[in-house]
Amino acid sequence: MIRLEDLTKRFKTPGADIVAADRVNMEVPTGEICILLGPSGCGKTTALKMINRLIPPTSGKIYIDGQDTSQLDDIQLRRNIGYVIQQIGLFPNMTIEENICVVPRLLNWDIRKARQRAADLLDLVGLDPRQFLRRYPKELSGGQQQRVGVIRALAADPPVMLMDEPFGAIDPINREIIQDEFLKMQAELKKTIMFVSHDIDEAVKMGDKIAIFRAGRIEQYDTPDMILAHPANAFVADFVGADRTLKRLRLVTAEEVASTEVPVTARSTKVSDALHQLTVAKARRAVVIDSDRRPVGFVTAEEMAGASGTVRDFAHPLPATVPVRADLRAVVSEMFAHDTMWLACTDDHGRFAGVITQPDVTAALRATYGPDKGAGPEQGAS
Repeated sequence: MIRLEDLTKRFKTPGADIVAADRVNMEVPTGEICILLGPSGCGKTTALKMINRLIPPTSGKIYIDGQDTSQLDDIQLRRNIGYVIQQIGLFPNMTIEENICVVPRLLNWDIRKARQRAADLLDLVGLDPRQFLRRYPKELSGGQQQRVGVIRALAADPPVMLMDEPFGAIDPINREIIQDEFLKMQAELKKTIMFVSHDIDEAVKMGDKIAIFRAGRIEQYDTPDMILAHPANAFVADFVGADRTLKRLRLVTAEEVASTEVPVTARSTKVSDALHQLTVAKARRAVVIDSDRRPVGFVTAEEMAGASGTVRDFAHPLPATVPVRADLRAVVSEMFAHDTMWLACTDDHGRFAGVITQPDVTAALRATYGPDKGAGPEQGAS
């Protein structure tokens, strides 16, 4: 959807010729989020702004959906690109509905269609249209304003979105919430997005691909997992941090790692039957579930050996459970908090969905470091 070819920007000053972007080459596939990441002054925002010609390139080409954008006039180009900035930029004298409808109205949409679009988008980010459409920006919190800024960029359904540190001014708790809502929205809308960030954790969470910039050039362009597991050079390794292996925990969910081949039993099961089940499965413990298949405890073969009665007599409460949608960072946190080597996982309805262990987590991290793994073909992007 987006292709940059030898994109270059030079700023001439009385005493110097500053190269802000130096022959940048990259491709962003349709429906993916590409994070531009790097230290201040590395050229990432310059590269972003050249795409919608807020900064004219010195040389090079920009293609969107195969079309050379130099053949389009500025207004035509920008009306087909959603743009979100950290400062939000809502018009204070317009209602939220009017703010969202700005570009659709410029494109001569029917007013009823534009208003319906505004209502639908508000609902998509968890803001009740009945409460928020008629409000003014000053009547919203900073996090709510930022959500409106994002959906305003989506109002005319552009194929491409450019986002310049869109969540940078939001406090950490609300930032996580807005990031999660945005990813849910992206899963449905599948926009092609270029996203400037200075935060490696945000980049790992949000990006399908990450481009690490230094001095106007791309040092590495690859998936978050490959950049964290196989940094291209010392600069990339230092930038993503010495804890890059731990950062990879958020890239994998419990569902991807958990084992579903785990014995389960009811509290009313006879001990002899439970022991037979464990013997057949060659397992040391079984998860105890209730009538709705919710995990409520566990039993071990050692404690039941030679005993009679029912599972209820030997069941221990579970220290905690984790949703299968949780990432491994949350899983490991729960394991440490409860001093346990394993946890039962639950689905969206609270039903038993498997067991995850510390060795499972270690194996998941080790997978990307295997001998057949290496930086992908895009590592050499410049």
